[in-house]
Amino acid sequence: MKKVAILLAVLGMLAGCNTMEGLGKDIQQGGQKLEKSAK
Repeated sequence: MKKVAILLAVLGMLAGCNTMEGLGKDIQQGGQKLEKSAK
């Protein structure tokens, strides 16, 4: 039972990291579009 709980916790952390990385990329792309439109 402990192994399952640890596995779920690790998977949750990995999924969270991937989500934040994707969000960061989206924000970065949005910023680049703003820069191009400002020029």
